Amino acid sequence: MYVVCVQVHVKPEFVDDFIRVTRENYEGTRQEPGNVRWDFSQSEDDPTRFFIYEVYRTKEDFPKHQQTPHYLKWKATVAEWMAEPRVGTRFLNLYPTDEAWNV
Repeated sequence: MYVVCVQVHVKPEFVDDFIRVTRENYEGTRQEPGNVRWDFSQSEDDPTRFFIYEVYRTKEDFPKHQQTPHYLKWKATVAEWMAEPRVGTRFLNLYPTDEAWNV
């Protein structure tokens, strides 16, 4: 499995719009054959901060995701809403093992 974690800080006036369009990106991503999991969380302490946790079957599935129409639309739409550049960190999964994911 290949894991991508994204931290996003949104300008306060765009929080509701950000949640709406990110939900659309989520729905598209979950239809991708390489996507295993996609979680979207909002900070309890600061509602302008978000965390996206993405799991893909292989490392190669993530760049495929980045070329999909739903992701490109999301990226273009939210660009001006960011209070600062988003931060993505990529990981190679250690546990649970691929077999434990039942994929």
